[in-house]
Amino acid sequence: MTRQRELDLLSEVPDELYIGGRWRPASDAATFPVHDPATGDGLKDVASATVEDGLAALDAADRAGADWARTPARQRAEILRRAFDLLQERAEDFALLMTLEMGKSLAEARGEVTYGGEFLRWFSEEAVRVQGRYGANPEGTGRMVVTQHPVGPCYLITPWNFPLAMATRKIAPALAAGCTVVVKPAALTPLTTLLLARVLEEAGVPAGVVNVVTTRASGEVSEAIIRDPRLRKLSFTGSTPVGQQLLEQAARGVLRTSMELGGNAPFVVFEDADLDKAVDGALTAKFRNIGQACTAANRFIVHRSVADEFSRRVTARVEQLPVGRGTEEGVVIGPLIDDRAVSKTHALVTDALDRGATLHIGGAAIPGPGTFYQATVLGDVRPGSAILREEIFGPVLAVTTFDDEDDAVRLANDTEYGLVSYVYTENLARGQRMIERLATGMMGLNTGVVSNAAAPFGGWHLSGLGREGGPEGIHEYLETKYTLTPDPHA
Repeated sequence: MTRQRELDLLSEVPDELYIGGRWRPASDAATFPVHDPATGDGLKDVASATVEDGLAALDAADRAGADWARTPARQRAEILRRAFDLLQERAEDFALLMTLEMGKSLAEARGEVTYGGEFLRWFSEEAVRVQGRYGANPEGTGRMVVTQHPVGPCYLITPWNFPLAMATRKIAPALAAGCTVVVKPAALTPLTTLLLARVLEEAGVPAGVVNVVTTRASGEVSEAIIRDPRLRKLSFTGSTPVGQQLLEQAARGVLRTSMELGGNAPFVVFEDADLDKAVDGALTAKFRNIGQACTAANRFIVHRSVADEFSRRVTARVEQLPVGRGTEEGVVIGPLIDDRAVSKTHALVTDALDRGATLHIGGAAIPGPGTFYQATVLGDVRPGSAILREEIFGPVLAVTTFDDEDDAVRLANDTEYGLVSYVYTENLARGQRMIERLATGMMGLNTGVVSNAAAPFGGWHLSGLGREGGPEGIHEYLETKYTLTPDPHA
């Protein structure tokens, strides 16, 4: 990948706010830089929205709301489908842009373009399938009419780790349902969302239906938008503490909310597991996106009889993982997003080692430039270690052991989170029992990847509220109305 190719792409990416169908600077002309985590170099300066700008975006969404809600579902569907097609045409641009601003490898970024695009295609198909029902009430005195209606203006806050897919996973169902949106991407990776806004514009999304505000003042801008009585829906993907704060703000307006929050995914390997499959799944579930995913396996809970062999095989594979800038051919382990991520990852590793864990490989930051951390495997991680309680969000695979199924379930469920779990066993009955017993919103049985646009994504407990994707995803943006009409035969 040539430097000139990168510069040409960056020059095409908008650097202003997108409000009411118009690109414009921040009201005070403020900007902030976006950096390449692999080099520390600046990529581009973008507008930093003020509270005034955030409310102007909500104004635009509110003004466009009635017309967009009345737009025929087929027309909304065709616009989303055109957006899907345009995204495929620019797949390489989006992949490179994500690699530059987030650090993931080009191979993974291409995978995200495919995954993110599927939300545009899926919800283009769901837009025409919003249904109600009609029927006599049980007493026979009237007819019940149940209809679905757009919830209204939505505020969508997306994270830095999947800058395309998390945007399309929220924007697509909202537009399919007939809602207008204000999107605030993470300040660390706003460029992908800005380019996506241009694609949506080209696809025919009317002015004001999608608005994008980039800002360094996230807390102030978000609170002002959330407190505004015109807002009717909040969707957030990010950490649990921030999600809890946003829920408190949303409570005053009794907003509809979708919260995709933190995770602490158990990866359970039973003694009868196919270890080749389990190791392949472990590499995918742990090191995808450099471990920076809420669905990343966090605690590897392995039966004592196979723990040493599992650790040996995993370590041998991790030794072979290429490290470097994501634009380099074959790279798997790119940089963590910033210095804070490196410090947190190392603190968790150090705590585990201090408590008696075994270091099989890795265990240290890689000197700059860039914010890299070695791919790490820890064995014999002891109870009480912070790495078993906290989301790692880094390339660290931590193994602890269990003795029987009840023990495995106890350890897997010993968390306040409940996003996803992974189980490897060749025993069908045991697999079915684990589906029943593990307290997570999603589960991978003998697979290390669960995400799919056609499936409901979301967790239990402190991992969040609501679902994104699948038929369930569009209902997060719809309100239900029941009407009773007289018996037409009376």
